[in-house]
Amino acid sequence: MGNSFFVYLQQLQLMAFFSGYPLLYAIILFFARKKLPQNNFRNRIVSLLPFAYALIGTLYIGFQLKNLSLNYSAANVKHLFMQPWLLIWALLSLLFWLPAFSKKKELSFIHSLVFFFFLVKDIVSQITGSLGGREMLQNDMRIYTVSFFLNLGALLLITLLSFAIGFIKRN
Repeated sequence: MGNSFFVYLQQLQLMAFFSGYPLLYAIILFFARKKLPQNNFRNRIVSLLPFAYALIGTLYIGFQLKNLSLNYSAANVKHLFMQPWLLIWALLSLLFWLPAFSKKKELSFIHSLVFFFFLVKDIVSQITGSLGGREMLQNDMRIYTVSFFLNLGALLLITLLSFAIGFIKRN
């Protein structure tokens, strides 16, 4: 139980930061593809999605560094690296700050699906009855909701910064 608890805790942390992005991405693309006259605002929002995802990755790294700064013991560092491949995958989200990666919006969506898989896995496990407890699924849904609003907040912040920088450059 010792290691499985910390593995589950790390998965919840990853879900809290990254799993809400696929839903936000789908909603933004759904509304952006409507057949209305050319709307520059919608195109700009879509182009800012990878930067919002990169901001989420930056916040996750900051969260992990904050947790490490409280206690540098070997056990604490060991708990950070319980799932090293997922931690490396989360670190790769920082690549979306680079223009070469941010131009390919689909890559950010594909990158986030790895973390969305945890939610899907728990839902399927609950339906098939292989995992006990309705509480786990309720907890996952709360985390997913928080993740969605965190990603929405990151997109709003990036959008506001984008418009502010554009305003400053014009004046």
